[in-house]
Amino acid sequence: MPTYDYVCDGCGHAYELFQSMTDSPKKTCPECGKKKLRRLIGSGGAIVFKGSGFYKTDYRSESYKKGAAAEGGKAGGKSEGGGKSEGGSGSAGKSSD
Repeated sequence: MPTYDYVCDGCGHAYELFQSMTDSPKKTCPECGKKKLRRLIGSGGAIVFKGSGFYKTDYRSESYKKGAAAEGGKAGGKSEGGGKSEGGSGSAGKSSD
């Protein structure tokens, strides 16, 4: 829920009110009781990121981490296939000579 700023045009009283976005704006000043209260438009709050950084893997579940570790073992098998493709490209280079 956001905090809204209000100011009374009758007495000049200004204050902040923590209320829901669906609530209607207040109209009566709590100081003087006049119906000259107006809600101010604010710039809103800024998002501040603190720390060394945020990564998409920071909050992964344990099941996801286990699956990723299992895939890491498969990556070793793929590197062997990569060695074979290098030999294939070398033979392709020889046939073009």
